Amino acid sequence: MQNNLWKNNKVTELFGIEHPIIQAGMIWVSGAKLAAAASNAGCLGIIGAGSMQPDLLKQHILKAFSLTKKPFGVNVPLLYSKTKEQIDLALELGIKIFFTSAGSPKTYTPYLKDKGCTVVHIVSTPEFAEKSVAAGVDAIVIEGFEAGGHNGRDELTTLVLLQQIKKKLKVPVIAAGGIGSGEALLAVLALGADAVQVGTLFAATQESSAHKNFKDAMAQAQFNSTFLRMKKLVPVRLLDNSFSKIIAQAEDQCASKEQLQELLGKGRAKQGMHEGDLSEGELEVGQIVSEIKEILTCQKLVDQMIQEYKDAHKRILSFGTP
Repeated sequence: MQNNLWKNNKVTELFGIEHPIIQAGMIWVSGAKLAAAASNAGCLGIIGAGSMQPDLLKQHILKAFSLTKKPFGVNVPLLYSKTKEQIDLALELGIKIFFTSAGSPKTYTPYLKDKGCTVVHIVSTPEFAEKSVAAGVDAIVIEGFEAGGHNGRDELTTLVLLQQIKKKLKVPVIAAGGIGSGEALLAVLALGADAVQVGTLFAATQESSAHKNFKDAMAQAQFNSTFLRMKKLVPVRLLDNSFSKIIAQAEDQCASKEQLQELLGKGRAKQGMHEGDLSEGELEVGQIVSEIKEILTCQKLVDQMIQEYKDAHKRILSFGTP
């Protein structure tokens, strides 16, 4: 679907969507309801398969097809033993858009391309961006360390990463990390991005499967409420709570990778984001969380971002031509 606001935009054309906005495929919060709502609002909705066993993923894909006739995709982290099963299941059910992450794009990109799919890989450095393009992806997501959840070890910010990457690549570039407004959308498009991927703001919508406690905590967060933790293990940006403080104390005492893994245990992200344990759960959010003031519907969120974009664009035009 072509929107005159985004005429000749590579990402809207690639996916057949109205706006150059991708709803991030997050664990525990982006199921069928969120993906369908984001797609119905004119974005590309993404089901986050990382927290789903294949049977549950099947349920969410079928439910999403029942809730929207618009394009949506699946995000599949490549580090799990269930990855191949998830991919084959999604293919069998008719999914044609795959976002991959946390692994080498060479592993499944050729396989998916042979099946006629559109493949996007998520990266955090210029090196991985170029390797992804060499592997044959259709687009990349560049994610700065402002983003929630698991991050790159190099702590490159979104705007710096975008400037380092854009001139080197010929595929569409989707900017992620710290995108929380229409003004931010305008800013990254001005720097050469073709679209944005938004996670934290969508996690706090009414259609998200995040627990109400987690949504309320996001709406109460302050500018300094998130921290990058567990860099020795797998770097992750967390909303500050008792668990986050325990990790910080362990890191201050030079805890080993094995000790951090023991503290993390299993199921802590589910405990926090899906089950609502705000004390001992792992609460993955981006730095932009402090800009969330209320729990909106996906449609309201997208409408708000587009209006902010239009208003900001008008302000820029009013400055005159240099």
